[in-house]
Amino acid sequence: MNMPRTLLVAALAVSQILGWGTTYEMPAVFGRAMASDLGLANETAFAGLTVMMLTMAFLGPWTGRLIARHGASKVLAMGSILMATGLAMLALSTGIVTYAIAWLILGAGGSFALTVPAFAAVVEREGHGARRAIGILMIFTGLSSAVCWPLLTLAGEAFGWRGALLAAAAAQLFLALPIHLSLGRIAIARSAEDLAADAREPLELSRRMATIAFLLIALSTSLASLMTFGLSPQLLHILELSGATPALALQLGSLRAVFGIAARAFDLVLGKRSSPVTTGLAGMAMLTGSTLLLIFSSGTPSSLLMFTALYGFGSGVATLARATLPLAFFSASRFARQSARLALPQNLANATAPVLMTAVIDRAGIDAGLVLATLFAATGFAAILALAVIAKRGRVKV
Repeated sequence: MNMPRTLLVAALAVSQILGWGTTYEMPAVFGRAMASDLGLANETAFAGLTVMMLTMAFLGPWTGRLIARHGASKVLAMGSILMATGLAMLALSTGIVTYAIAWLILGAGGSFALTVPAFAAVVEREGHGARRAIGILMIFTGLSSAVCWPLLTLAGEAFGWRGALLAAAAAQLFLALPIHLSLGRIAIARSAEDLAADAREPLELSRRMATIAFLLIALSTSLASLMTFGLSPQLLHILELSGATPALALQLGSLRAVFGIAARAFDLVLGKRSSPVTTGLAGMAMLTGSTLLLIFSSGTPSSLLMFTALYGFGSGVATLARATLPLAFFSASRFARQSARLALPQNLANATAPVLMTAVIDRAGIDAGLVLATLFAATGFAAILALAVIAKRGRVKV
């Protein structure tokens, strides 16, 4: 990767780690303290995340249009300002109304500054060659909790949760905002042929087939989100119900993130020998296999380790496929708009999944939850198989 590409990925990695770490990951550190100080129930405090994800979902299509009109750099910069505003309002909140408004603002900031606009910034400069840079960026973004949880904890101990959130707001203004504004000055040398290729469709698809491909991508990625966002918050509980001791469950839960990051790195090593379609098939196959293994295994430490490995690798690979599948079926010039449209069902799934899976496991039992998760993954696998057929009919190798 040459110097401009390295600068681009490094800059976006910093802003994405900061963005996810101080918003979506933050309640894991301060959620209960905020609830106590504001007189809210714990579940009400954590519902802020649902408000954020729903806001991101509904603003997704508009975000795509803004990126197409103004470029990713300006949209990302506006996102930084909104997240700083939301964090400051959260720090100054006095009750449920101001708390909810703060999370609405954070949702708007997340729509403009997290994931889709960052990937769009890469595609603007790399075109169809952006897959490797997106993969590298996702590896670093996966470290957001590992980086920000200790920093937030230290800031909370020194200044309280309100002071820590004000510091996070300042970081958005004085670190993330300049980074996003500087992206417009990072130019990557590309040939005239490369630039012309940005508007070229990768597959020869009719309008009807392109619509079907979009719907299948939306279905497969949303089902992957329903499974992974549903199981991950319950993972330690699921492992314990399946036979793990609390200590073993904690160890395996920690390994899951390592497996996920390793899977993304392994896909990068494969490079052009893999594709978003094959990556998606592999991820959904591993996710399906992981829950089937847990359903039919005896709960031994070795089987629980195998489940964690399959689930960790599968979720990591599926996340990468979710980001890059649009590039396999649509031109680079349409990436931002298509990805932002896909953000609507994906973020709705993200917001629904934890509540749905918790309700199923608590009311119908662990086996019912695992069967539902298996159905999500298996149906997602079938949807990507259908995408593979469409790609083959398009007569262009994906």
